[in-house]
Amino acid sequence: MPRHRRGHLLMEWIKRAERDAPAPIRSFAGYLRQDLDPVTAGLTLPYSSGAVEGHVNRIKTIKRQMYGRTSFSLLGARILVQT
Repeated sequence: MPRHRRGHLLMEWIKRAERDAPAPIRSFAGYLRQDLDPVTAGLTLPYSSGAVEGHVNRIKTIKRQMYGRTSFSLLGARILVQT
C-alpha cells in the first residue's frame, strides 16, 4: 500500500485487521481509524517531509555535540557551514 500509493485500500485493511489480526495489530488499526484522513493522504499523495526531517535531525545532532561548549552564534555558523 505505501509503495504504490494505494491509500484508497486503507479502510479495507483496517476492517480486516480489526476482525482477524492479533491484538497489537488490531490496536494499531484502531489508531489509524482515528486519523483516517491524514493517514490516507500520506499513503496516497506523492509529498514527503523526509528531506525536512533529515535537516532537522542533522541540526539537532550538531546542537547536541556543542551543548554547553560555546555560544549560539558559533552554533549558527556551524550549521550554516555544514549545509
